[in-house]
Amino acid sequence: MSIQVQQLCKQYGSQLAVNNISFEARPGQITGFLGPNGAGKSTTMKMLTGYLQPDSGTALVSGLNVVSTPEKVKQQIGYLPESNALYYDLYIREYLAFTGALYKVSNLKQRVEEVITQVGLTIEANKKIGQLSKGYKQRVGLAAAIIHNPAVLILDEPTTGLDPNQIVEIRQVIKTLSEDKTVLLSTHIMQEVEAICEQVIIINKGSIVANAPLQQLRSKSDGQQLRVSFAETIEAEWLLRLPGILAAEKTDSQSWTLQTNNAQDARKALMQLALNENLNIRSMQEGGSLEAIFRELTTNTVAEK
Repeated sequence: MSIQVQQLCKQYGSQLAVNNISFEARPGQITGFLGPNGAGKSTTMKMLTGYLQPDSGTALVSGLNVVSTPEKVKQQIGYLPESNALYYDLYIREYLAFTGALYKVSNLKQRVEEVITQVGLTIEANKKIGQLSKGYKQRVGLAAAIIHNPAVLILDEPTTGLDPNQIVEIRQVIKTLSEDKTVLLSTHIMQEVEAICEQVIIINKGSIVANAPLQQLRSKSDGQQLRVSFAETIEAEWLLRLPGILAAEKTDSQSWTLQTNNAQDARKALMQLALNENLNIRSMQEGGSLEAIFRELTTNTVAEK
């Protein structure tokens, strides 16, 4: 495992910010790290990156202990904090060369060009950082995080404040990077997790309340719920007259969350409806939405120990 956390704790005065948590994040996948504000996400990530020392417990990155070997751990990690601190007066290549020199990257000039291409900065590569849009500034932050080719990426709210097009672009960059790295991604955007994360960890009031593959988490939530998206706009009445469907809630102009008394019958009825009415079903998934699961687990819940 690239990240292994065992019984990790951090306390500020009387507040137990991180309460005896344990989890693993594997190479080659993106693990979503979710929780309400103040749940302990940023504190956990700061302990993993060596910015904070845990009060107790163990955290390993690529088999290295974050407390006893902090410098070696930092060589294994690329970190993009929520507040992406950049030197706005530097040109992109200057900043990446500076960051790479700190990591003692060999063939630095070549590596700078590689990461510029990798994160999609080529078109802006001759500009100062202060001249860039927020989306491109995030790309610079990602480029700096991977300049030393780390095994682990820890990303704290990487798409905050970006427009929809920029969000899609940054997600794709992250997904590509995850092919040969372990990625731990913190975000409040549930659609982002559903789009790119395989594993989901939810933390609430310092304790982990869920840790499972995304599909497994959905299926445990509610096997009698279907989420369906059409290419066309349809009316609720069409859905409510189908066998097995008890209620239909519109989630956007073409997507619905359906309560059923028999999910298998409802799926068959939806396919028949699409055939009869010449409709196109874009997607159909059984189980609750991640947003509903998140609310359920972080509102008046008792955390798992």
